Amino acid sequence: MSFAPLRQESDTLNIFEQRESNVRSYCRSFPALFHRAKGSIVYSDSGREYIDFLAGAGALNYGHNNDYIKAKVISYLESDAIAHSLDMYTVAKKDFLEKFHESVLSPKNLSYQIQFCGPTGTNAVEAALKLAKKIKKRAGIFSFMGAYHGMTLGSLAVSGNIGMRLGGIVTTNDVTFMPYPYGFMETFDTITFIESVLNDVNSGIEKPAAIIFETVQAEGGIIVAPIEWMQRLRKLCDEHDILLICDDIQVGCGRTGAFFSFERANIVPDMVVLSKSISGYGFPMSLLLIKPEFDVWEPGEHTGTFRGNQLAFVAGTAALEYREKLNLEHEVKLKEFFLKKFLMEEIASIHGTIKIRGLGMIWGIDLMDFGCASFAKKIASHCFEMGLIVERVGRNDTVIKLLPPLTIEMSSLQKGCSIIKEAFSIT
Repeated sequence: MSFAPLRQESDTLNIFEQRESNVRSYCRSFPALFHRAKGSIVYSDSGREYIDFLAGAGALNYGHNNDYIKAKVISYLESDAIAHSLDMYTVAKKDFLEKFHESVLSPKNLSYQIQFCGPTGTNAVEAALKLAKKIKKRAGIFSFMGAYHGMTLGSLAVSGNIGMRLGGIVTTNDVTFMPYPYGFMETFDTITFIESVLNDVNSGIEKPAAIIFETVQAEGGIIVAPIEWMQRLRKLCDEHDILLICDDIQVGCGRTGAFFSFERANIVPDMVVLSKSISGYGFPMSLLLIKPEFDVWEPGEHTGTFRGNQLAFVAGTAALEYREKLNLEHEVKLKEFFLKKFLMEEIASIHGTIKIRGLGMIWGIDLMDFGCASFAKKIASHCFEMGLIVERVGRNDTVIKLLPPLTIEMSSLQKGCSIIKEAFSIT
């Protein structure tokens, strides 16, 4: 096995070491100069191929440079159509709203109002928290241990990773972290605990305006919330006059099969946060879906210069069309079957302490109890050397996260999984 191309490319990366901030992150794990990409394959400047099991951290559900979506975007650009418009009415926005209602909301009997927020998911989280407090006239928010909701101050305050919060000296005075059903908490009734806190006048914890949750804690280590737990959480919020906010940024847009990840529990959150793959092509875009009775904003009360990304509207509309043409939900189920079978039979069988978690097209190999803390890092590094991009998440980054494009070819999916298995054998 030769890793010469990696060493040759390292000489061309000096400009980044010299000029780019220390805050850079992903490039430290994947030190190659990337040049182009297609589907599920990324190519370095030297021509080396990498199978992509990262997919823009979930922003590329439809793959790199999807031909159908790209054609729509190029046609729009060539027509000199509006590129930036604040929140003014445009044809691109009209088309997206109509298609989103026709293909997503109406078939699911959902009547959400759609708020276009700033360009990234954290902007929509901030809007949701701000709106919830305005509606309920309460300052508090309940979040969950292991949660990740973004890097701006409000989003960080409801995220569980203490290390991330320390960088901004973020306080959590109005945030209470409740146990998520994970680890020893899997046998602990977390919903009953929350109920007890709310009912106990001496708990010291006031009723919150909202509870924000992820149906799958992705950055938290691929922790899948049980269906009954989500249903009980919805019921608890109803009984205590608390808004329920679902952060579907990473696992929405078909990642778990259905368009929304909460559909498997047959619940309807009061607000839903979408970003990443909602734009279809990796363009910055975020949405806050709001039940009509809670859309109480005053005009301009929450605003932003880039809340009207026209290219994202065009690509997002095309993505919804493409999803239907491909019958993507069925495709995800087929690949889910393969991933689950492979991981359980080929990876979990390596050692009894290896845990496999996931659903749809998001899976985790938990190595917390297997080997030393650096073992997962070695696995990911060996995968990269062999041509696979895969990241680590969870407590102490001990979980290998599989997040390929939903459109990945089965041959590439199989090859990528084989590389992971080989990485175990040489680590």
